[in-house]
Amino acid sequence: MNNVVSKQTETTVAENPTKKHGTREAQTVDNLSTAMRGEAFAYAKYLLYAEHARKSGNKELAELFERTANTERFEHFAEEAHLAGLVGSDADNLKDAIKGESYEIDIMYLEFVGKAMAAGDTVAAARFEEIRHDEMGHRDAFKSALAKLTTRPTGDA
Repeated sequence: MNNVVSKQTETTVAENPTKKHGTREAQTVDNLSTAMRGEAFAYAKYLLYAEHARKSGNKELAELFERTANTERFEHFAEEAHLAGLVGSDADNLKDAIKGESYEIDIMYLEFVGKAMAAGDTVAAARFEEIRHDEMGHRDAFKSALAKLTTRPTGDA
């Protein structure tokens, strides 16, 4: 797993101690953050494996990967996220999403583009830059949603 992404995720979880369960001990928050990254990565990876297995004609293997992926995401990750207090109000969730997307745009993908270019890997550099621009769209959509949410007379702001 990438240390740059890990640092941003750890900060987000550490800054958002659960209100329902009190403040967690720092090592527990770190462990939850590490576990959630592992579960989320396994979920995404297993879905890709399932897609490959299905394309290869191995429906049984594809279903095994999908079942396991769903357990990783909808049980393990969800339970750990609940313990970590990952989800807050709609406004807090949007602010966190904006912060994460901004980090990817302004720091992470810029670094990745530069390092790939320095290594002569123009294909990876182009992909990182393309993704960076996608992230700008995500950030802007979240900013727009937050603006709408904060101007609403009632709601979960």
